[in-house]
Amino acid sequence: MDFYKIARAILFRLDAERAHHLTLSGLRAASKIGADRLLDPGVGPDPVEVMGLRFPNRVGLAAGLDKAGDCIAGFGAMGFGSVEVGTLTPRPQPGNPKPRLFRIRERAAIINRMGFNNPGMEAALDNIAASRKGFEGVLGINIGKNKDTPNERAIDDYLTCFRKAYAAADYIAVNVSSPNTAGLRDLQDPAAAGNLLRTLKDEQAALAAETGKHVPFAVKIAPDMDDVQLRELGALFGELEMDAVIATNTTIARDAVEGLPHAGEPGGLSGAPLAGRSTEVIAALRGALPAGVPIIGVGGIACAADAQAKIDAGATLVQVYTGLIYRGPALVRELLAARLG
Repeated sequence: MDFYKIARAILFRLDAERAHHLTLSGLRAASKIGADRLLDPGVGPDPVEVMGLRFPNRVGLAAGLDKAGDCIAGFGAMGFGSVEVGTLTPRPQPGNPKPRLFRIRERAAIINRMGFNNPGMEAALDNIAASRKGFEGVLGINIGKNKDTPNERAIDDYLTCFRKAYAAADYIAVNVSSPNTAGLRDLQDPAAAGNLLRTLKDEQAALAAETGKHVPFAVKIAPDMDDVQLRELGALFGELEMDAVIATNTTIARDAVEGLPHAGEPGGLSGAPLAGRSTEVIAALRGALPAGVPIIGVGGIACAADAQAKIDAGATLVQVYTGLIYRGPALVRELLAARLG
């Protein structure tokens, strides 16, 4: 019996954000008493080396579910080979006004405009130190800027987060693509992105020399760009020898959900309607990037075929988010059993 289907029937009667917090509270409680072992996917490791790191398997949890970094071991117990926490900002922030999370059940989709709600980097690092105990996978820390930091000073926020996350992270993800922080996507412009990423590359080299530890970092991009923009960014990422690219974040497009309840809500759309577009972006990026720059594919993965399509398009790893909300741990088991590659 899939107990998650029973739990989902109850959770989906609640407000989406309340259900989210209730689920994470249950996962934290289960982890503390060891009950999270019941989530064991029953599939052995299928390791792959990416960014110089050994991932136990190709399946990761995308940023956005564990925003505070306090459920790492619980998600690891489901079988995820990597867990990406955040997005984290230098200072705590409450995010956008509620309600800000909406289900579109007819399309197995979600619209969110959370707005980088998080406890701030310092508090999150304390959470991470406690909650990653027993987790044997790869930990990613996703970083961004505070809402009230203007774009001309965004580099300061990213540098602050980068420096603080460096010791705790196995890799760092630089989020310049959320649609829920005003002006953030302007940082994907090649000139702005080049300035930011070059600064972080210099900081990465300095910290590696200082600590003796090399922490790779990836940049996360949006799906709402045309092929010309993708080629320009691909050339930039190749020139900078980026460690990886994460494709993609949520979309502001609404074609696939037009006319459905909540479809008009502002924010980023995730889930099944994003699957095709995110895979197209992966394929376009793969053609523009040097072979040595890996792609982490995310967007609309609801089954093994969705994940394999991203691998076939050029991704090396995949991440899930909305599919987990709709299908629960069974999705992770299916992806691991498929032995993607």
